[in-house]
Amino acid sequence: MPKKTNKNSSFSESINYALEGIVVAIKTERNVRIHIYIGMLVIILCLIFGVTSSELKELISVISLVLFAELMNTAIEATVDISTSRYHPLAKKAKDVAAGAVLIVSLNAGVIGYIIFSKKI
Repeated sequence: MPKKTNKNSSFSESINYALEGIVVAIKTERNVRIHIYIGMLVIILCLIFGVTSSELKELISVISLVLFAELMNTAIEATVDISTSRYHPLAKKAKDVAAGAVLIVSLNAGVIGYIIFSKKI
């Protein structure tokens, strides 16, 4: 009997697994929810202040980048957590570096948002 692999049998199955991952992150990770709320607020502000299409593209890009970084951080933290239940300096390093990446991307998004919206107010 052939060994079962975790390979996805179809493209639609791959999409379903990806969507499951996003839903799990939204349900279980407070920071993912916070970043989604902030992203939604930024989109609403875009509608209120009438940003240009290029500004909108830039803001959507940085919102997506922040969410990507947060999802990767969540995945890294989960991977570290299943690899050890005890404190290890390398586990702390991996988690801290991943969180630092989210911080850098979030600060970048904040600066871009400030540059765009400060001209509108």
